[in-house]
Amino acid sequence: MSADAVDDAVRRWRALSETAVLLDGFHALKHALRFDARVPAMLTSDKAAVLALAEELAPDVRERLASLAVEVQGEVLRMLVPRAHPTGIAALAERPERAARLAALEHPHRPAPVVVLDNPRNLGNAGAVIRLAAGFGATGVVTTGSLDPWHPTVVRGAAGLHYATAVERLAVDELPKGPLYALDPEGKDIRSVTLPDDALLAFGSERSGLSAELRERADELIALPMRPQVSSYNLATSVGMALFHWSATPGGTARV
Repeated sequence: MSADAVDDAVRRWRALSETAVLLDGFHALKHALRFDARVPAMLTSDKAAVLALAEELAPDVRERLASLAVEVQGEVLRMLVPRAHPTGIAALAERPERAARLAALEHPHRPAPVVVLDNPRNLGNAGAVIRLAAGFGATGVVTTGSLDPWHPTVVRGAAGLHYATAVERLAVDELPKGPLYALDPEGKDIRSVTLPDDALLAFGSERSGLSAELRERADELIALPMRPQVSSYNLATSVGMALFHWSATPGGTARV
C-alpha cells in the first residue's frame, strides 16, 4: 500500500477516534463484524498474519477483513493505540443508534431478560457480563451509575460483543418495564423461582451490593445458592448462574 494511502488511513483514524468505539484485537473485531457493526477504519501491523488468523479461526469474516485492513508500521499503531493488542489489530466502529438500543430494551414482548448492573465499579467485570449476556442471547445489559458501558476497557473485556446485545446506561427510574428480580443474599432461593423472559435481572455493585433505590424498585429479591462462610461470587459468575437458571427453566431458552 502506498505511503499516501497509509497517511490517509491514519488521518481518518484520528478524525474518528473521539467518537467511535475502539475494537482492540482480533476477537473484538471478529465479533463486531459478525453482528453487523459498521467499521470505517481498521489498522494492523501485519495484514498477512491477520488474514492467516482469520483463515484459521474465523473464515466467515476473512474477506471483510481483507478489504478493511490497512497495514501500518508497528510504531504507528502503538502511537494511535497505546495499549496495542498482541494480535496487532485495532479498528474503529460506529456505535449503534441509541434509539435502536432503547427500542430493544423497552420492547413489550422481550424474548429474553435484561441484565441490570447497579452502579458497577470494575470495567473488566462489566465487559465479562456483556460477553456472557451476548452468549445467552439476553436482550441487553443496562448499567446504572457513573461507569460507561462503552468504555474501551469494557469493550475489550466483552470481546466486541456489545454489537450482539443492547448495551445502555440508564438511571434506576429509567429502567425498562418488566418484573425486576434483584439478586440479594436475603432473597428467595433462585431455584424455587421461574424467571420470565421479560424479566430484569439486577445485580449490585461488587463492593456495596444493591442500592436502596433499586432495592425499592425490585418486585422480588432472589438469592443464588452459596455454601456457608463463602461471602460472595464474582459478578460475572453470578450473572452466568442466573442466566443459566433462566435458560434451564420451562419457557426460558438461551438464544443459541
